[in-house]
Amino acid sequence: MWKKRAITTAVGIAVAALALSGCSGDSSSDGGATGGDAGSGEKPYIALISKGFQHQFWQAVKAGAEQAAAEFDVEVTFEGPDTEADVDQQVQMLQTALDKSPDAIGIAALDSQAVGPLLDQAQSQDIPVIAFDSGVDSDIPLTTAATDNLAAAAEAAAQMAEAIGGEGKVAMVVHDQTSLTGQQRRDGFVEYMEANEPGIEIVDIQYGGGDPAQSADLAKAMISANPDLAGIYGSNEGSAIGVVQAVDELGLEDGSLTIVGFDSGAAQIDAITSGTMLGAITQNPVGIGYETVKAAVEAINGESLPETIDTGFYWYTSDNIDDDEIRAVLYD
Repeated sequence: MWKKRAITTAVGIAVAALALSGCSGDSSSDGGATGGDAGSGEKPYIALISKGFQHQFWQAVKAGAEQAAAEFDVEVTFEGPDTEADVDQQVQMLQTALDKSPDAIGIAALDSQAVGPLLDQAQSQDIPVIAFDSGVDSDIPLTTAATDNLAAAAEAAAQMAEAIGGEGKVAMVVHDQTSLTGQQRRDGFVEYMEANEPGIEIVDIQYGGGDPAQSADLAKAMISANPDLAGIYGSNEGSAIGVVQAVDELGLEDGSLTIVGFDSGAAQIDAITSGTMLGAITQNPVGIGYETVKAAVEAINGESLPETIDTGFYWYTSDNIDDDEIRAVLYD
């Protein structure tokens, strides 16, 4: 059994597949975590600051941004901190980007409060701000291009509940509690269980910063403290990979603990294919990158934007992982 949420972006699955196959040639996006020289002045310049750069998810977002940059003839840089726990580094990247006076800026905030003063600065400089992946607790961004994380986390919870027969103890490894994605992927899962699954008890919620090693340590501690644990949910790529690593390191038999994840990446895909992980939510990262740049171009041109741009999600397992519509939105 699997469900899907329609991808509502203009990019579509065909563009997603094209972008993931490689489309970096014509854009000015830098390939590294520290960004590049900005703004030749010949084209509108859009600076994108992501939550990180090490996960394959962000490489797919970057691919979508590059696709849009080529299509709309703009210059784009894409950068992010070394890890998704480096709030100070992200704030410095945002400050550096603003100092270059881009025509628009995109931000996937690790900490809404930390970036608040710089969003005020962008507004004072008349620089349009587009939020992506994670919304910002501010009315300054003109729109947010993102997955409906509450709905996606609820779908993960529903799949977990079905897999464990509506009874048992579950735990959660969440990537953070400061970004809206972290909060929503936690709250959507918890609220679904509380509203629909009286036989399921959430016994622990821990935060691993999206780091696989730290998340593995947390998962091992949870399993040790709750020998009768039925399942663990990992709220992003690094969190889910960490849970898989914990199961492997403890030598648990595949299927003895139900693991549900978020995002994809090669390690998660391998875990799902092998049976270590039940399944995961995949976003449409190429669509997120594409729609962020598209919205920035529209903002530069003075066009009105919707409050949110829902880029969709899918639930995938070993049963449907090879379907064309799933393969098009996996980032491995």
